[in-house]
Amino acid sequence: MKKYIYTAGLLFSMFCTTSCEDYLTVESPDQLTSGSFWRNESDAQAGIAAAYSQLEYYINTWDFAEIKWPVEAYREDIIEMGNDARNYPNWVELYNYTYTNGNSQISSYWANNYRGASFSNQAIEKVSQIPDENIDSNIKAQIVNEGYFLRAYYHLKLILNWKEIIIRDKYITNQADLSKGLSSRPEAWDFITEDLKRATALPASYDADNVGRATSGAAYAYLGFIYLTRAYEEPANKTEYLRLAIEALNKVQGYELEKKFSSMFDASNKNSKESVFELQTSMNTANGANYRTQLHRWIGVQELWGWDEILPSTALMNAYMKEGEVATTGRYDSRLYESVFFQCDYFNDGTGRVYGFNYNDWFGNKDENGNWVPYNRPAFRKFMPTDYESLSNNRCAINIPLMRYGNVLLMKAEAYNEQGQTSQAIQLINEIRAVHGDMPPMTGSSQEEVRQQIEHERMIEFPLENWRWYDLRRWGKLKSTLEEVGRTFNEDRNSFYPVPLTEINTNDQLN
Repeated sequence: MKKYIYTAGLLFSMFCTTSCEDYLTVESPDQLTSGSFWRNESDAQAGIAAAYSQLEYYINTWDFAEIKWPVEAYREDIIEMGNDARNYPNWVELYNYTYTNGNSQISSYWANNYRGASFSNQAIEKVSQIPDENIDSNIKAQIVNEGYFLRAYYHLKLILNWKEIIIRDKYITNQADLSKGLSSRPEAWDFITEDLKRATALPASYDADNVGRATSGAAYAYLGFIYLTRAYEEPANKTEYLRLAIEALNKVQGYELEKKFSSMFDASNKNSKESVFELQTSMNTANGANYRTQLHRWIGVQELWGWDEILPSTALMNAYMKEGEVATTGRYDSRLYESVFFQCDYFNDGTGRVYGFNYNDWFGNKDENGNWVPYNRPAFRKFMPTDYESLSNNRCAINIPLMRYGNVLLMKAEAYNEQGQTSQAIQLINEIRAVHGDMPPMTGSSQEEVRQQIEHERMIEFPLENWRWYDLRRWGKLKSTLEEVGRTFNEDRNSFYPVPLTEINTNDQLN
């Protein structure tokens, strides 16, 4: 994949000459590729690389941080807005649930995922048509199946955030086909599921030059997630969907939990043994490539030279400390220290755990007498660089794990528990606790106690990975949870985002 990144970047720039808001109104970019592209394996590889590029939300622009995280994370109870974030009305609307269908962040998120689906459809259709003498049949089948995986992924992001979506199942080559109605949730789920089933034929792994490509394990992991979600959305079929979820998740093999939790999010352990599907970044700028980001500036607080956009909430900090200092380390759950910088003995022990200094050296103010007075302001460590030099750099290349084996195990535990197989669920929960949290086995053995433990583990396992909203909605706990942290929430209006006004204005089937 690496050798095709630059070509994909050129394709990306050619295909995306319009703004996100204009995307669904423009003519298909297929005109520049028909007859002069999709000729051989090299073209096929570059084409599928362009489809992968949409995972990155224009990785060489502000959109990488400023669309994905506000849209997915600001609404969660475990997140608070930073000082600077409150200067941006569109973000404040997301946080306060006062957005309308004209919110530009929502519109851009919608358009980006449909652009990804369009690129995927092009790869599926065009690679299938490449003459057999110009491409190895196995490579051809693989790339087509990658197209199915990516098309499923982009539609999955949409159905998770909108109650109903437009199914884009073909590459659009004329204006008339842009107008299409919304499909029901079951129809959308079925469409995504069938694509992922095709993608299960993908290889289980790749060589070093192709790390980051979708695998059969990734397809099975997302299938498991879909079946688990549908078990709650369609209770009449809950038993069958739970069975299918476990069946799919059991086929996610060849992965292990990573002991050094923070290493998966700070660029020191890219594509770790726990990574099932991961967004790739690189500091390599050869041939004009630009897969670096300023994510550490967006995640970072002002004390750590960041822009101060996002913070861990009090509710999250309380959850990390809920069980007390019972870890085998003699401290709180290790995931706390691996995910958050905060004022404590661990980060003030003189060993320079916070970029070569104590926490109190960074977080404090001078009083009227010029004396330094430390304060406690929890800040995310997750997705921040490992060392002072990297922190000082204006760019970073921190990969984003999109699906981890830890998630697979916790989803499997949830499915087992909902089936009444609590002992099997407890075993998986304790595996996560021991490896990631250095925590003793959970207490309790009833189905409800295990259910509560799963909710707790998922809350502290996935901050900034943006699973929390979908978890709460699956469990029917959005309203109660958000009101517990003092946020006003209208379940009917805000459980899903509204179809963007940009789509309504350009789609005859919606206006």
